[in-house]
Amino acid sequence: MPVSPARATAFEILLRVAQQRSYASELLHSDLCSPLNQKDRALATELVMGVLRWQSVIDAAVAEASSLSLAKVDAEVLIALRLATFQLLWLDRVPPRAAIYESVELVKRARKRSAVPFANAVLRKVAQSRDPNRLKPHEPARDPETLASLSAHPGWLVQRWYMRYGADAAHQICSYDQTIPPTTIRLRGSSAEDALRDEGISLAPGQFLTAARRVLSGNVTQTKAFDQKLIVIQDEASQLVAAIVGSGSRFLDCCAAPGGKTLAIADRNPAAKIVAVELHAHRARLLKERVTAPNVQVINADMSTLAFDAQFDRVLVDAPCSGTGTLARNPEIKWGLRQHDLPDLHLRQTAILNSAMDKLAPGGELVYATCSLEHEEGETVIEEALRGMKRFRILNIAEKLNQLRDSEELLVDDQSSLVHGPHLRTIPGKHQCDGFFVAILKRIS
Repeated sequence: MPVSPARATAFEILLRVAQQRSYASELLHSDLCSPLNQKDRALATELVMGVLRWQSVIDAAVAEASSLSLAKVDAEVLIALRLATFQLLWLDRVPPRAAIYESVELVKRARKRSAVPFANAVLRKVAQSRDPNRLKPHEPARDPETLASLSAHPGWLVQRWYMRYGADAAHQICSYDQTIPPTTIRLRGSSAEDALRDEGISLAPGQFLTAARRVLSGNVTQTKAFDQKLIVIQDEASQLVAAIVGSGSRFLDCCAAPGGKTLAIADRNPAAKIVAVELHAHRARLLKERVTAPNVQVINADMSTLAFDAQFDRVLVDAPCSGTGTLARNPEIKWGLRQHDLPDLHLRQTAILNSAMDKLAPGGELVYATCSLEHEEGETVIEEALRGMKRFRILNIAEKLNQLRDSEELLVDDQSSLVHGPHLRTIPGKHQCDGFFVAILKRIS
C-alpha cells in the first residue's frame, strides 16, 4: 500500500521547514500541494501545522519511547516519527495501524531502511501509551515553566511574556497559538459579501474594522469573489495597521512584501503615488504579481541604505521581525528563534526606521509596526530612534483610533484593550488576531 498523497506532502514540507528554514504556510500554498484534492490538502495542512504547533510535546513522547537520543536520529526519521506520533496522540479518527504503517513507509522512501525496525518499535510504544484523557483541558499552569511544557512553547519566550504582560495574558497567548486561527478577509467591493453568501460562505463581522469579515464556514479561495479579487485574506491586525496609515498623496512602504498592507493602502488611496520597497528579489517579484494597481511602484532595494530625493507624507515601516505575534499561523518560528536573535533584529529595525524617518516630509506621519510581542522590537526601537530627535514626536494612537471610529471604519468603542501608552498592541488570545505593535511618529519640522 503506497503512502497517501497528504502524508507524503506533509513529510516533504516538514523536511523543508527543518532543513531549509522554509515557512510552512508558504509551502502549503505552493506547487507542492497543487496535485492534492481538497480533502488531501486539508489533511496535509492539519498534519503539518499540528506537528509544528506541538513539536516539543511530540518529541518528548518520542524520546520516552526511544532507545536513542533524538539528537542522534536522522532528520527524515525524526519527521516520520513526529508525523505518526501526532496522528496517534491527537487524531482519534486515524487508525493507529495506518499512522504507523505509512510513517514507516516514509522512512523507507527516504532511503533510511536501516532505521525501519527502530521506527516501528518507537511508534508501537507510543501507540501503547495513548491516554483517552490526554486532550481534556488541564488545570491552568501556575508558573511559566509548566505553561511552556504543556503548551509546547520555548520556556524563555513564555518567561518573557509572564514578565511583560502578566500570567493571564501569557496563558491567552499560548492557548491561542495552539489553535487554528480564524480566517479573516478584507472586503474590497460593495458586492463582495453578497457574492460570498451566494456561494455558501458563512461570515461574521470583524472585531475591529467595518471592512473585515471572519469566515465561519466555507472555503473562500474556491469562490468567484476570490478569483475576481473582490476580497483578500488578511489578518485583522494587519488590516488595522493599513487603516492607521490613513490617507495621503505620496506613500512609502518600506518593507512591503507580501503586499497585503500595500494593497490596502492602494485601495484606500487610488490617486496617490505609492512606492513599495522590498529587499529580497523573489519577494519583490511576488509583490508585483499580487499588487497590480497602476499607482504602485515596486523597488527591489535595501531600505536601510536607500536614498530618495523625494519626500513622502505617509511612510509605513512594517519591519522584519521575530514574528512572535504570529505563532498560531507560523508555529515553526518558535523552534528556530533564539533569544540572542533579538538584539540583531533590533539593530536592523532601528537602521530601517532611521532611514525611513529621513524620507518623511515635514508634517508627515510615519507608522512603525511589527508582528512581534517583544519590547526590543517595539517600544525600544521607537525610544532609540527618537533619542535626541527634536524634529519628531510620538502621536497618541488613541487619537488615530478615535478618528477611525468617527469615520465609521473602526467598530470598537472602548479601545482600552488596544492602547498601551501612546502605542497600539494586539495580544493573541486577548484579541482574535496576530500580535502587532504599532507606533506613529509625526515630523514637526
